Amino acid sequence: MGFTNQFQCLCLALIIVLGAWVPQAMARTLQDASMHERHEQWMYLHGRVYNDNYEKEKRYQIFKENVERIESFNKADNKSYKLGVNEFADLTNEEFKASRNRFKGHMGSQSELISYKYENVTAVPPTMDWRMRGAVTPVKNQGQCVAALEGITQLRTGILVSLSEQELVDCDRNGVDQGCRGGLMDEAFKFILQNKGLTTEANYPFNGVDGTCNAIMEANSAAYITGFEDVPANNEEALLYAVANQPVSVAIDAGSHEFQFYSSGVFTGPCGTNLDHGVAAVGYGVDADGTKYWLVKNSWSTRWGEGGYIRMQRDVVAMEGLCGIAMQPSYPTA
Repeated sequence: MGFTNQFQCLCLALIIVLGAWVPQAMARTLQDASMHERHEQWMYLHGRVYNDNYEKEKRYQIFKENVERIESFNKADNKSYKLGVNEFADLTNEEFKASRNRFKGHMGSQSELISYKYENVTAVPPTMDWRMRGAVTPVKNQGQCVAALEGITQLRTGILVSLSEQELVDCDRNGVDQGCRGGLMDEAFKFILQNKGLTTEANYPFNGVDGTCNAIMEANSAAYITGFEDVPANNEEALLYAVANQPVSVAIDAGSHEFQFYSSGVFTGPCGTNLDHGVAAVGYGVDADGTKYWLVKNSWSTRWGEGGYIRMQRDVVAMEGLCGIAMQPSYPTA
């Protein structure tokens, strides 16, 4: 075979290889461009602006990994819930937990429980949704300690008022507590009790940062409590009796990737019992497939979950409840 023929064969082989490689490379490029476009659209939707191109590329890579993981999860047929690309999509799970989940568990034991006024309850409605009874304010993008107080205030007075989480953040700072932003829910109730109430959100607006207590705004209380009680720990039935009668503050392990991107359906885990987030149980029910669930109000805006809510599986094998929801429930009394 002459040199010319060898060269022609080599060129033909290269053409064949390139012919096979180019479409694949183009497909990868188009796919990557599509993801870049999705990131740009996501940035616009959530008002995200990065300091420089380095930070933008770093966040894009995290976004891409999260989106791919979410889409892979949603392709499974055996899931009772779905994930979604929400405002946390450019955060790693570690960053998400550090920024959102700062609840501190009880310093002591609930064995000191003195009273539980629902202990003699024997019959409860098959379903409950305190939103339908006018006892739940709209979902906020902030702490969630006040939800139970808002609920009991409405039940006592018939008036639903949005109360100030910022007052807790700014003024409840003498002990281990910091409102519910890294604090204990019972300690927040103690502050409200000693402070002779809590003012409205309109009077003391939420600004998202720790501030100095405003004594003038704080003095104008709009709701008060006479005390608070802990639900017997690790007892979903006891929690059911309480939630059947009023919204209840609960702590959960909300640190999983699946919880970060929960979108809809009955959440079944995975999660542990490392309590890191305070929320409010505002009802319960049964899904169409027969799965029992807790209706939980979160505080990560209406763009997370089912309009800011999550349905979490109820009556699980673990006595602590799914994600530890039955470990440290408490509610204010009025």
